[in-house]
Amino acid sequence: MKKFVLREDSSQKPENYSIPYEDLLNSAQYEAVMHDDGPALLIAGAGTGKTRTLIYRVARLIESGIDPSQILLLTFTRRSASEMLKRASGILDERCRRVKGGTFHHFCSKLLHENAEKIGYPENFTIIDASDAMDTIHLLRGQLRIEKNRSRFPKKSTLYSIFSSSINKQLSIEDILDAEYPQFKRHTEAIEQLNDNYQSYKEQNYVMDFDDLLVKTRELLHENSSVREFISSRLKHVMVDEYQDTNKLQAELTQLLSSVHQNVMAVGDDAQSIYSFRGADHTNMLDFPDQFAGTKLIKLEENYRSTQNILNLANSVLEQADQKFDKTLYTEKEEGDLPGLVKSANMNDQSRFISQMILNLREQGRELADTAVLFRNGRDSFDLEVELNKKNIPFIKYGGQKFTEAAHVKDVLAHLRVFINPMDTISWNRALMLIDGIGPKTAQELFEWAQQSSEPFHPDRSPAASDRYLKQLKALSNLFADLKANSGAVTEQLRSVVDYYSTFCKKRFDDHPKRMKDLEAFVDISGKYSSLEKLIEEVALDPIEATAIETETAEKDESPLVLSTIHSAKGLEWETVFIMQCLDGIIPSGYALDDPDQLDEELRLLYVAITRAKEQLFITYPALFQSHYGDYFSNPSRFIEEVEDEKLEPWLLVEESSNSIEGNEAQKELPNS
Repeated sequence: MKKFVLREDSSQKPENYSIPYEDLLNSAQYEAVMHDDGPALLIAGAGTGKTRTLIYRVARLIESGIDPSQILLLTFTRRSASEMLKRASGILDERCRRVKGGTFHHFCSKLLHENAEKIGYPENFTIIDASDAMDTIHLLRGQLRIEKNRSRFPKKSTLYSIFSSSINKQLSIEDILDAEYPQFKRHTEAIEQLNDNYQSYKEQNYVMDFDDLLVKTRELLHENSSVREFISSRLKHVMVDEYQDTNKLQAELTQLLSSVHQNVMAVGDDAQSIYSFRGADHTNMLDFPDQFAGTKLIKLEENYRSTQNILNLANSVLEQADQKFDKTLYTEKEEGDLPGLVKSANMNDQSRFISQMILNLREQGRELADTAVLFRNGRDSFDLEVELNKKNIPFIKYGGQKFTEAAHVKDVLAHLRVFINPMDTISWNRALMLIDGIGPKTAQELFEWAQQSSEPFHPDRSPAASDRYLKQLKALSNLFADLKANSGAVTEQLRSVVDYYSTFCKKRFDDHPKRMKDLEAFVDISGKYSSLEKLIEEVALDPIEATAIETETAEKDESPLVLSTIHSAKGLEWETVFIMQCLDGIIPSGYALDDPDQLDEELRLLYVAITRAKEQLFITYPALFQSHYGDYFSNPSRFIEEVEDEKLEPWLLVEESSNSIEGNEAQKELPNS
């Protein structure tokens, strides 16, 4: 008998990798990158190189012989997945671009489209965003006989939040009302009925909201073992970034998707879990070792962003948390300046200090864009914005309306949604209600006829079509004909809708030139979408941020200062950071004081804000707080009140003309404005 000896594949040995991983990574990062089989939990403190570690892990798995298409990288935004895979390709090769990357919602959407018949949906079902979901709920609410004038019934946005919280937190409507909306308890039965009607409406009209993408995928994988095994067997390695921001559904999906190979790595920082209002559950990280037997725990604690003095303050704040993984951030960077605790007499003095300090930093050569002012709520910066405008300091404020939430963009998208899915009642209603003379009753008659007709894209042939608006209905029918004629040519299809809509835009909006500019820009970028279905889905799942109607063009000789809520600042960093209005009742919120879990999250919020700073950090608060309810004396946040002066240096503001004030507190002059 002849023998043939199969040699071990030497390319898979560490010494034969093309990338010198051990030289490029610290010991903890290297341990995570080289982890092979079985579950692992990577606890990555703020600024510790989490993204770098994930990028090198993707490259290392591929170098080890793993087929890129059998690697799943789930991230908080689709953009971050794309950027990671682009960087991985840069350090290895183009194989990295074949990795499955994206958000839970994107990946679930793909699975559902591929398996639509198994869940009773057509393949061309459409996805509605939060705004469309609220409009749907509002429409259904109007069909219920709800007592009026007796007591307030929730608004459509509140109802949507109640329904979504129930799904993401895996709690009943009644439990959500008990915990978060006790003022609406007397309407429990009506709200439950409305929720049932909303779920039925979506199934009857073949639409899904964001929550459905997760729920339906869980159902698909739970109820179809062959589908689950087929999908999970082809995912040899599953990595989930920002695991502290996942909800219960996403944690369950992580288990289902990795059920065959069990090679799952969750990456995140429990200390940066600040999105419970969206359903995020930081206990997903804390419970991970119990849910995945044999989990390997790896901690990234070396920080590459901040000075040690800033980290000392962050560590002191984090020590106060009740539920956490123990970790201590450290750095090889210099100690740097002590963070400053700046007490001002009132809110205006706080604004004067921040604006004058920003001007001082600019005089020292610091770019405005290297500085950020962070706050708990958008309204907290109103007084500061007035002061910045007085001093002609340009700024940009994060947290505005997204492009696809603007009325004119939603109008255009509604026509495209109808063309893709004629069962989409809300989109039909929006498109028809633009036409002069058509009200809610007529619109309903028209779209009900269309949904039952063999020629839904000819509303002009409906018995409900009156001579008063027949010409406009014929124009709408012609638009649908153009869309069909240009099938596959996304830019031409979108151009047809924008041209049709331009007349309505001019009638509806005084600022129609700006809105048409938005739509022209939309047409320009539409060529990147492979189909109309892809365009509709992508803008729903990954909304475009900017819109011309909220941004005035201005001649600026430098990039603007950044104003941002702390929630919007997560993941970002600046040389200098101001955390303003850091007083009890705001950080932490007064609503969280009686709830230990919420109080812990408020503490994590402050930790996130502190760790955005690289070189300088100022925490400010006014001694006298002014609100609509009157003025009152305030205290600094309880999270920093007991921090030693050696970690947080007190500053005292002194007017330029004042006599010097004796004391141990550092004195800083505040010139008259």
